[in-house]
Amino acid sequence: MIVEPMAGDRLADNLNPVSRMYYSASTMVCVPTSLAQENGAALGVQAGEKRLREVIVEGAGFSHLNRIAETPFNLVLEACP
Repeated sequence: MIVEPMAGDRLADNLNPVSRMYYSASTMVCVPTSLAQENGAALGVQAGEKRLREVIVEGAGFSHLNRIAETPFNLVLEACP
């Protein structure tokens, strides 16, 4: 199970107060941490489900990813082998 901040796949989907807060936190914490990792994807917290699917399913070896729940603040995904 993966719980991520709610984000759309396009910038236009993320122009709301919650996403703006997430973008600011992402710039300060998530992106630098991601860049320090081996693959350096720099996704931050506003990656969107499409990009998460690419990274998790294709990059991490899972066979599929399902959205099982969402709130205005979080996206809950199930990754299955």
